[in-house]
Amino acid sequence: MSEAPSTAPVCYRHPSRETSVRCTRCDRPICTDCMHVASVGHQCPECVSEGRRTVRQARTAFGGTLVGRAGYATRALIGINVLFLVISVITGGSRAIAGGGGFGGLMGSSTPLTQWGSVLGYASYVPGGPAHGVAAGEWYRLVTAMFLHYGALHLLLNMILLWQLGRYLEDKLGPLRFLAIYLLAGLGGNVAAYVFSPQNQSTAGASTAVFGLILAVFVVNRKLRLDTSTLIPLIVVNLLFTFTVRGISIPGHIGGLLVGGIVAALMAYAPRQNRNVIQWGGAAAVLVVLVIIAIVRTQQLLS
Repeated sequence: MSEAPSTAPVCYRHPSRETSVRCTRCDRPICTDCMHVASVGHQCPECVSEGRRTVRQARTAFGGTLVGRAGYATRALIGINVLFLVISVITGGSRAIAGGGGFGGLMGSSTPLTQWGSVLGYASYVPGGPAHGVAAGEWYRLVTAMFLHYGALHLLLNMILLWQLGRYLEDKLGPLRFLAIYLLAGLGGNVAAYVFSPQNQSTAGASTAVFGLILAVFVVNRKLRLDTSTLIPLIVVNLLFTFTVRGISIPGHIGGLLVGGIVAALMAYAPRQNRNVIQWGGAAAVLVVLVIIAIVRTQQLLS
């Protein structure tokens, strides 16, 4: 007499394995190798994968990812600035380390690298030599200048502020929105230096971007209804520093401060509905305006 076939359910992925466990989501039988512990019961691999795809990633109050809590973007920016100084030391020797005398020397000594990448309107390095500067087609200077410094002291002061302000903003906004503020503030400060500084005067430094971060923290804290009283003295002290210390680029600092505040306001006050469109569309609009201003200034210098 033949044995009756088993009627016990079998795993839908392994037909040779009998099981009494079912997926709490799709109700299909699953064996011990296929079951994943869920909040209630067990789920099959397919339902677990589907759940991961449909679960919305946690976001900050401004739509950024929580990966900003690790501060990777801030660390990367500091690393880039330090790397540029190392290259300056290699190409410029002791001048790149000393940077001149005292605070006044912050903007007083250049190396081949800072000479190559600083903001310069339109000038020749030697009498009768070829013209250099943004107006001469060296547009990259508007970007590279925010990563170059006139000495170790100049770098150290900027990196201390970048470390403090950058980690805070990256945590609140997420890395991409933080980088947008930093880069646009740096570009805005460099464009302002290009427009309002003498065409033969060169400027460089991360302070254009860092000044933007100062006002950005103020804007973000206002939106979050956090205390901003400690930021006001920081802004005032840095503005006094800007207007009283010899060799500081006043247009660069003020331009970076204003652009950083504008972009931060776009990121912080964009309504939840269509937030990404407003944030990134606004940032793109700021970039376009800065490019147009730089083009107009170039035409003035060449006319």
